[in-house]
Amino acid sequence: MTRAVVHAASGHRLGASDPRQEGPADLRLVPPALAAWAATALALGARGWWTAAGVAACVAVAALLLAPAALRTVRAPLGLPAARRVPPVGGQQRLSEPRQRQRQRRRRRLNGTALAALLLCAAAGAASAGLHGADLHRGPLPALADQSAYVTAELTVTSDPRPIRPRIRGDHMAAGSVVLDAEATRVTAPGGAVTATRTPVLVIVPTGGPGGSVEQWQRLLPSTRLRMAGRLAPPLSADDRFAAVLRVQGDGPPPITGPPTSLQRTAGDLRTGLREATDGLAPDARALLPGLVVGDTSRIPPELHDAFEATDLTHLLAVSGSNLTLVLVLLIGPPGTALLAERRGLAPRLGITLRGTALIGGGLTLAFVVVCRPDPSVLRAAACGLITLLAIATGRRRSLIPALAAAVLLLVLYDPWLARSYGFLLSVLATGALLTIGPGWSAALQRRGVPPRLAEALAASAAAQAVCAPVVAVFAARVSLVAIPCNLVAELAVGPATILGFAALAAAPLAIPVAEALAQCAGWPAGWIASVARAGAALPGAEVGWPDGWPGGLLLAALTALIVLVARRLPRRPWVAVVCALLLLLAVLRPARLTRVVTGWPPPGWTFAMCDVGQGDTTVLAAGDGAAVVVDAGPDPELADRCLRDLGVTRVPLVLLTHFHADHVRGLPGVLRGRAVGAVQTTTFDEPRGQSAFVRRTTVAAGVPVIRAGPGEQRRVGRLAWQVLWPPSARGPGRTAVPDGPNDASVTLFVRIDGGPTLLLLGDLEPPAQRGLLRAFPVLPPVDVLKVAHHGSAHQDPGLLRGVRPRLALISCGRDNPYGHPSPRTVGALRAGGAVVLRTDTEGAIAVAGHGRELRASLEKISS
Repeated sequence: MTRAVVHAASGHRLGASDPRQEGPADLRLVPPALAAWAATALALGARGWWTAAGVAACVAVAALLLAPAALRTVRAPLGLPAARRVPPVGGQQRLSEPRQRQRQRRRRRLNGTALAALLLCAAAGAASAGLHGADLHRGPLPALADQSAYVTAELTVTSDPRPIRPRIRGDHMAAGSVVLDAEATRVTAPGGAVTATRTPVLVIVPTGGPGGSVEQWQRLLPSTRLRMAGRLAPPLSADDRFAAVLRVQGDGPPPITGPPTSLQRTAGDLRTGLREATDGLAPDARALLPGLVVGDTSRIPPELHDAFEATDLTHLLAVSGSNLTLVLVLLIGPPGTALLAERRGLAPRLGITLRGTALIGGGLTLAFVVVCRPDPSVLRAAACGLITLLAIATGRRRSLIPALAAAVLLLVLYDPWLARSYGFLLSVLATGALLTIGPGWSAALQRRGVPPRLAEALAASAAAQAVCAPVVAVFAARVSLVAIPCNLVAELAVGPATILGFAALAAAPLAIPVAEALAQCAGWPAGWIASVARAGAALPGAEVGWPDGWPGGLLLAALTALIVLVARRLPRRPWVAVVCALLLLLAVLRPARLTRVVTGWPPPGWTFAMCDVGQGDTTVLAAGDGAAVVVDAGPDPELADRCLRDLGVTRVPLVLLTHFHADHVRGLPGVLRGRAVGAVQTTTFDEPRGQSAFVRRTTVAAGVPVIRAGPGEQRRVGRLAWQVLWPPSARGPGRTAVPDGPNDASVTLFVRIDGGPTLLLLGDLEPPAQRGLLRAFPVLPPVDVLKVAHHGSAHQDPGLLRGVRPRLALISCGRDNPYGHPSPRTVGALRAGGAVVLRTDTEGAIAVAGHGRELRASLEKISS
């Protein structure tokens, strides 16, 4: 009867006698793991003697703490006197000291032992970091790197090659490059001295020339041997995992001197088979599926990667323990059933014993590491997958936290640079949140009537986002407002896409038609995930800016904690919850009319706007009813798209690209994104060729026609009327068909707006072209607004500035740009002529409204 009462009163659906019922979480391994982590992070990059002193101090203090226990252990076998006892009283034996005092002493001994374990783990972490750091300074490479020596090195590749997205540097696009980790085994110095070594280096290979090929380099497998010549440079930071950076000069195919190992060839064949099986899929699914399965992101285009970043779905593009978990769940069954007679999963259906199931699970984990490359990120994912395997096998969450702590401890000791890896921190935080915070939040949601599966998914996403978002804010300076719903919706397709993708991976070496059929099935959920990312990123309020660095991260952590505390009280006040949800929805959707009321941006009646797109140009001429003519697209698609969204522009009758420099055309995909675009108009001077080709590819992909701007051309759209003043025709006295560079070929517009200001948009004209413009139009009328040429550089023609006498002079330039734009001399000349000078690097986006005496400019930074 007593047992039945206890069973019924336990509050657990299985009662108190259930053997799988858990006690409180076991946190004993957490402090030692954190101590090792912190000590390793501090020791990386520190001077060797500081590290040695810290290790010695930790070991000495730990020895002092453990000495009394060791002495008692030694004394007991020798028969030395133990605690004195007194004769029994009333037939019961009594200790000489009160039991309470004995308990206090025992607790102090346990605390001392725990502190000693913590110090020893910290010493082990610091020692590992010190030894790995000292290993980087061996051999000739560090000294040669300090001298920027040109060397020939024999290398062994230790990672997959990674293409680096080309960056815009001023008016041109920097050449693309491929980065790979390698180990230098033999180095030939400038004097001819040859040294055998084993030193990790980072290799940077340019791939932008005619002989370069990103695809050839991306096909390189780890363990491949190369012989390369290049110039050495020191690593970027003192705590870098490389002894030097080898910048290869010239381009071309990889100079291979030795093939990869058979194990890596097998893994490479599997990955290649998966890529071949996905060749027939839609572009997004074709790019995404290899990344979901084995972390192969070589096909992910930049805009899709940006969408995944905006929605905090990038964990799906990296090798994750969840990939392995899905396969293990399919094999073993749901958590807690592996030890029961009614266990589920494929293993019991195939008649595989529990021991055989464990062996197969371990084999799958090993295969996962081999196929996805045994680098630290994959090992971290495998460790997290094995933790989940423990959960599946036992159903006991209490044993998972010690397992996570042990995995952290071992991985940090194995690879000390993980201690300073944001990816490692995010992985551990997400796993820890799922084990600790997620179950409690899920139970709370279920108590409030949320269905169990939905409650678990919502709690998992919210917990992971709550602990990871502050870390993301540290280095990304942004917060995603759509991360939780996008993760929830995408999670529906992650399981089918990953499992079918693994099936295609396994089938590809045996029968490629079967693999293609499986890949077709996996392509549907993979395409769904990509659609979720693109749709979420396209929302106006998908992400908001946030202070970067650790102060910004701590601020977001404090705000998250406050939101959690408030959320616990919301169920008692449902109307507050409804209001909060509505406010969040409005912040994400950001209706143009409501945003204008709240922020004051854009100002009512605006006719011209200069976007803040960094070091580049994007200007917008309002044509009414959500339509606008866009002049130049800037260097960044995201910034151009965001500016047009903020201005409420949904239709673009014409995009005019003044010239083909990268800081004016690379943002074109952002202008075209989600908008009806009539045509793209360009200059007749197709230089630089690479950027001209980029514009053609982008417009063809979007189905938008391209037309040329002709001299003297006049157009009208709504209230807008403009005339093309420059470049001139090849015919006529003093005119040439070949301008002196792309800047002097800039399309220059004189714009009239009905009931609005007059504008002169100069593109990036240099002084020779500005003087030619004055010769062609000796009497240029004064204008209300001047878009200053070439970001306000010092190269301006004073006669042109005096002739047009602008009331407002607007300069588009980037903060802390390396060119010194705008020039103080140019700003001074404009102000001396009576113009009000505004610049995007200090004022942000600028909008002009009114005309005549009522002409005014509004600044987004001040308005918002």
